[in-house]
Amino acid sequence: MSKLEIHQVAVLSDNYVYLAHDAETGATAVVDPAVVEPVMAAAAAKGWKITHILNTHHHADHTGGNLEIKDMTGCTIVGPKADKDRIPGIDIEVADGDTYMLGNAEAKVFDVPGHTSGHCAFWFAGSDALFSGDTLFAMGCGRLFEGTPAQMWDSLSKFMDLPDATQIFCAHEYTLSNGEFALSVEPENADLLARMEEVREKRRGGVPTVPSTLAEEKATNPFLRPMSAHLQETVGLSGAGLVEVFTETRARKDSF
Repeated sequence: MSKLEIHQVAVLSDNYVYLAHDAETGATAVVDPAVVEPVMAAAAAKGWKITHILNTHHHADHTGGNLEIKDMTGCTIVGPKADKDRIPGIDIEVADGDTYMLGNAEAKVFDVPGHTSGHCAFWFAGSDALFSGDTLFAMGCGRLFEGTPAQMWDSLSKFMDLPDATQIFCAHEYTLSNGEFALSVEPENADLLARMEEVREKRRGGVPTVPSTLAEEKATNPFLRPMSAHLQETVGLSGAGLVEVFTETRARKDSF
């Protein structure tokens, strides 16, 4: 099984687009192309020919480059079956439990509704890489535009059993603000306090905080931690169910 080379492209104000390249076959996917020019320039600089687009969901800051890149390269667009009518140029529809081969690299597909009703994620086990779109962020999760808190918690729970070394290639640089919120609900979390020092230092230097690892997220991301007694106490729900705690935490983030 091939191990992908992954190149991060910063676009717009805070988006990340990814180029995922299988050196064995030359297959190269663009993950969630918001725009065209920086992505094509990055691929050209690497000497990679774009063969695929992988879309996690329909929002324009993830699909805005689809049609032009497809016109320029003839690439194949892969996206969630649950949202096929809103993915521009989609060729191949994938759903929960499916596998998809990018060259010799195998992705497992997760349906992860919540941020949108048809969101998916791609996990490349052989590359320790999860392309989580706007479902799981570094120390955060996506706003619930089309789904419910119960759906989002179920979606995030699908990631919890992945290996701790899994790298979270999320789609936005929201880590600093996410971390400030995390401190408001777990102010005594030693792992979180230490991580925030690193995040602040990176952002002062203009260095990306993405990717993180699943281990880091389990230790510091409040949306993966509704079982935390510390968090439950802070939000006034000690002993409550996980969905109830997650719902309250997400509501607090919405007004933070």
